[in-house]
Amino acid sequence: MTRSAMNVPLFPLNSLVLPGGRIPLQLFEPRYIDMLTRCLKEDRGFVIVLLREGLETSTSVAFYDIGTYVRIIDFQQLDNGLLGITVEGEAKVAVANCWQAGDGLNMGDVEYLLDERSAAIPDEFAELPEVLRTLFRHPVVNDLNMEVDYENARDVGWRLTELLPIDTRDKQRLAELQDPLDRLRRLQDLLDGMD
Repeated sequence: MTRSAMNVPLFPLNSLVLPGGRIPLQLFEPRYIDMLTRCLKEDRGFVIVLLREGLETSTSVAFYDIGTYVRIIDFQQLDNGLLGITVEGEAKVAVANCWQAGDGLNMGDVEYLLDERSAAIPDEFAELPEVLRTLFRHPVVNDLNMEVDYENARDVGWRLTELLPIDTRDKQRLAELQDPLDRLRRLQDLLDGMD
């Protein structure tokens, strides 16, 4: 995967995914079914960005400019007649420029952000991997078959950011951090505030 700027489809959602994370999606709008076809044909991914304003089904939305480049790892026809896909995050990206194609699909020029470093989990955050293990016991999360290094602050922080029931603005702020230990610190503060 090249690290230079590239032009990709943008998929605004009320959820986020980070590198190594997986998320199931249901596609029914023609613009996204066409996007899926092109991505599979060209062996390319797209970028999931978190919505700031608007609805997922609207063509007029505002979204954050830091997102995640994802690849399609599975697709199938769902019982409800919709097309279901599962995507996996590959890298965090910054949207440098965006526009809307004629079919309403958001497009953007994106640049890859530097990879975050791996780090051991300090003792003060020892409870966070256990919280994540509990979340992974939920059948919906377990069925995604994600691999997690429970001793890596980056992995634990990314998965908790995706899975914890916290405000989307907090999720975005956590996703934008480049220091995995700073992310754990903020996650711990958010968890302490839930008590």
